[in-house]
Amino acid sequence: MILETMQVLDQELASGRGRATPLLHRVRTGRWTRSVAVALLCLAAHIVFAQNIGEGNPVNKPEKTLPITGEVFSVSGHTAFVIMPELKLASKPTPWVWYAPTLPGLPGPEEKWMFEKFLAAGIAIAGVDVGESCGNPKGRAGFTALYDHLVKKRGFAPKACLLARSRGGLMLYNWAAEHPAAVACVAGIYPVCDPSSWPGIQQACGAYGMTPDQFKGQLAKHNPVERLAPLAKEHVPIFHIHGDKDALVPLDKNSAELAKRYRALGGDITLKIVEGQGHNMWSGWFECQELVDFVIKHARPAPR
Repeated sequence: MILETMQVLDQELASGRGRATPLLHRVRTGRWTRSVAVALLCLAAHIVFAQNIGEGNPVNKPEKTLPITGEVFSVSGHTAFVIMPELKLASKPTPWVWYAPTLPGLPGPEEKWMFEKFLAAGIAIAGVDVGESCGNPKGRAGFTALYDHLVKKRGFAPKACLLARSRGGLMLYNWAAEHPAAVACVAGIYPVCDPSSWPGIQQACGAYGMTPDQFKGQLAKHNPVERLAPLAKEHVPIFHIHGDKDALVPLDKNSAELAKRYRALGGDITLKIVEGQGHNMWSGWFECQELVDFVIKHARPAPR
């Protein structure tokens, strides 16, 4: 234990980051007793480890390929990313787009066009990989960790513009329902709005640690289309683009159903239906000027 601790300290000294130089010197020159030295060496090693974690330097630095160069880091054990704009107003919080799902390979190169538009408008883009959570409470906790990190430690705006692609709808809407005051707007690209539609009760229940019957009985607590009241009360605007030929995430059970319910609650939603398109990689999904304009408008609202 003593040898391992001293080796850690030696590495810190060699890297120029160690704060334990005087401590190590006193131990090696015999100016403290062995028992005191052991205790202090362990304490010093703990401080060095905590310092490294606090600085965002975990032992295994997370890696992720992004469509535009950005920073990849870890938050609460999850891989996260931030892409910062060149234009930054030092006196104001950084407006940002929160993208989901941040899974391996996502965001992908197809998102580059709209990301460039956001960055040119001075808007940052961020996301965190919480796995195939289907919007479960554990995934929501990971989202909250990212939000707290960006807002409290990096000066990001307290209201984020949520951008949900496909399954990202389950993730972002379930988080938004519990944090409506933290949402500037929601934009969706054929987003999943009901887990019973996709991936289905039989598959989604596993992410919640429930049986199909248990999940079905508690679906209202985790179903975006049934959790819209807080967003409507907060007057959160929504924009979706969805195809009428989407067989994987059907329009009628997802964006159309959400739009119907949100309007019934007095909410403001625009649903752009694309005829003849399904759940595919058509460039129009990711180069939609209306979606970009919507996000920019609400990320950087005009001064009152």
